[in-house]
Amino acid sequence: MDIAPWHLRSAIAALARGGVVACPTEAVWGLSCDPLSERAVTRVLELKDRPWGKGLILVAADFAQLAPFVEAPSNNALKRATATWPGPATWIFPATDYCPMWISGDHDGVAVRVTAHPVVRALCKRWGGPLVSTSANPAGREPARSAFEVRRYFRDELDAIVPGALGGLAKPTTIRDVSTGHILRR
Repeated sequence: MDIAPWHLRSAIAALARGGVVACPTEAVWGLSCDPLSERAVTRVLELKDRPWGKGLILVAADFAQLAPFVEAPSNNALKRATATWPGPATWIFPATDYCPMWISGDHDGVAVRVTAHPVVRALCKRWGGPLVSTSANPAGREPARSAFEVRRYFRDELDAIVPGALGGLAKPTTIRDVSTGHILRR
């Protein structure tokens, strides 16, 4: 699945202005923004009515994009995570000092994923770094599974909606602790 160049340019321009974009992910539609922009992240949290302390997931096209945000765990732990990537597996890594607290929230770690979803990968590649990825829904509501549902939830409050298909998962990605391998969200 390819993204039309003008959709990609529009989304990247919106991100560069501190905007919030919606796009399909592995299981649900997501909201994305520049993780280094406190203003953009605050907009995402306000749209979702989500407390900042919960933290947010970062998605990337490759692990190198995540490297500034995470401390490398032991070789075995790193191999455990990278064996699942690119793919629908989210891992909690220890956060570096570079990782803003509006991303890690009340936690010492940060949730990260190297995605295989073609739309999200293309956005991260063109952006040149990771993006926030959180389900496109207000707190307490079901995650959007179509662009129509995204529009219904957020009306004209988003800066871009990137068309595409979901990745085929029935539920959002499993989240595991990279150090132990324990599942934190199934």
